[in-house]
Amino acid sequence: MGATLARTLEDQGHSIAVIDLDPKAFRRLGSGFAGQRVTGMGFDQQTLRQAGIEEAGAFAAVSSGDNSNIIAARVARETFGVENVAARIYDPRRAEVYQRLGIATVATVRWTADRMLRRLLPSGAEPLWRDPSGALALAEVPTSPEWIGHRVSKLEQATGTRVAFLTRLGEAMLPDSQTVLQEGDLVHVMMRETDVAEIEAAFARGPEES
Repeated sequence: MGATLARTLEDQGHSIAVIDLDPKAFRRLGSGFAGQRVTGMGFDQQTLRQAGIEEAGAFAAVSSGDNSNIIAARVARETFGVENVAARIYDPRRAEVYQRLGIATVATVRWTADRMLRRLLPSGAEPLWRDPSGALALAEVPTSPEWIGHRVSKLEQATGTRVAFLTRLGEAMLPDSQTVLQEGDLVHVMMRETDVAEIEAAFARGPEES
């Protein structure tokens, strides 16, 4: 997953640094990878600084160990203030704990590199689904924290759109008229392609401004 993420993000024009304790692992990146290769532990602060963590816009912890990943993710978030942080986990039972720490988690059993990209680049991710005509799209839309505590129905009325489902603590759920948005909820919206920019702007505003 790490090599796939690195190559995909680089192809999208981002500057990438990859950290691995084993220098041989960098071979997976391929000879065309132009990003930085840093040998060390992913949660070591000196190693992270060498990789440019202080200027990073996103950080993905995708090693083979749950504990290492969550420690690295917490250091990136809490010590260096990286805004978009995600950690891969092998034990889905830990997902709820990590979500409460403010770390988006990606379970390897059910998720792919594409899902990890959606955690790192939430505003620029491709839609989850498009209809054959290209007129409708299903996509995760970043939502202002000011919507927390409000009903999903109010969000729909204020933005003129339809919330297809929520992801809460790693599990998908269908909202009803009484469902209230909670911290950490991911909101998935069915919308017209022509309305995407307008809807994203509405979701980014608080309920009183929309």
